Amino acid sequence: MTERTMELSIEDRVARLTLCRPEQMNTMSPAFWRELEDALDKLQRDAPARALVIDSTGKHFTAGMALDSFDSSIALDDSSAQSRANIAEVLTDMQRAFDRIAGLRMPVIAAIQGGCVGGGVDMVAACDIRYCTADAFFCIQEINIGMAADLGTLQRLPKLIPEGVVREYAYTGRRMPAYRALAVGLVNEVFDTQEAMLEAAMQTATEIAARPPVAVWATKQAIDYARDHAVADGLRQMGWLQAGMWDTGAVVEAIQARGERRAAEFPDLKPLRYFGD
Repeated sequence: MTERTMELSIEDRVARLTLCRPEQMNTMSPAFWRELEDALDKLQRDAPARALVIDSTGKHFTAGMALDSFDSSIALDDSSAQSRANIAEVLTDMQRAFDRIAGLRMPVIAAIQGGCVGGGVDMVAACDIRYCTADAFFCIQEINIGMAADLGTLQRLPKLIPEGVVREYAYTGRRMPAYRALAVGLVNEVFDTQEAMLEAAMQTATEIAARPPVAVWATKQAIDYARDHAVADGLRQMGWLQAGMWDTGAVVEAIQARGERRAAEFPDLKPLRYFGD
């Protein structure tokens, strides 16, 4: 039986995706990519949760790409012009997995302990919120093994932290410690223990899950759009979002629940169905 690289659980509308190969430092093997795609597809299509926490087991969050991936069928082949022509397509396919994290119809919270290396930085950069432990560190490892990071780090990090800081760590391959990650805004908060961090991540996810999913989804889209567009464009898009997603019932329920001192109840997002289904 093939060893699984991650476990997906859902409780009270909060999903938890846990990397579960601590002996291998949760490295990203070819199986990792298949399982990640399957988990994200379930969450996106069926909408069984309203928030997702990505955490990990063992000493390190992830050491990045597994070494055996460089000898597998997905290894980049530069032996000829014909094989090099495939490299962009292979990378696009791998990039899509982290794009799907960024595009989920729910906020994603990363809970990071120990090392977050290489592909791990690509992955957490695609999340909405990042918490880490005091012993955590981030490393754009690719430069240390003779290549440029190619799965999203160099595109997403400059949107999250100052560009000069990105350049420093991307050019040198240094480790960014937790206190530095907090100071530059890469993480929201630093915790003394993994248990305290996970508790905080789950609490945040629970609070998000108590909000109207349509409003949360609209908020996520608005923030993402504003990040990449001018203020005027973002305001125009906000009008379109409200026109398409405004829900008077949710507003009334939220106000009534507050007045009656009870938990508000909102309908879940509908499952997605595609023509290809």
